[in-house]
Amino acid sequence: MPEPPMVLPTTELKIVSDKISETIQIGGSVRSLLEDHSGQGRFDLNWEVDAAVEALNVFGSRWTIEILSTLYIAGDRRFNEMKHLLKGISSRTLSDKLRYLADEGLVERIVTDGPPVRVTYRLSSHGLTCGRLLSPLVAFMKIHQGSIVSG
Repeated sequence: MPEPPMVLPTTELKIVSDKISETIQIGGSVRSLLEDHSGQGRFDLNWEVDAAVEALNVFGSRWTIEILSTLYIAGDRRFNEMKHLLKGISSRTLSDKLRYLADEGLVERIVTDGPPVRVTYRLSSHGLTCGRLLSPLVAFMKIHQGSIVSG
């Protein structure tokens, strides 16, 4: 856990907690709508589980969450800037993962003519949407783990 914890004013932490609660309610509503169609024809629980696992598969690969989080939090970054923020990743792994995430439509590679030629990485609109959807989960986990506290 990063030290020291982020201290939010009590009122702001309450707003964050309320937004997380709203997200939980929305997630429950979405789940209920999907559940209403499970068991009808070919869309059974096995189909739903398989589809969910496939949909989330991109996030299960090592370094994927770290790279996407870096781009979501820090914004557009050049290769060496990301390598500096991602402690322990090799250049080869970062290059391979960026290519994979670009192929998956989550990251864009922006080349600016030079000299020198500059390459910048940014979240695609799909990647940005995923980041926004995951933000309440990340905030919830930060609060739960004590990385964010009331002050």
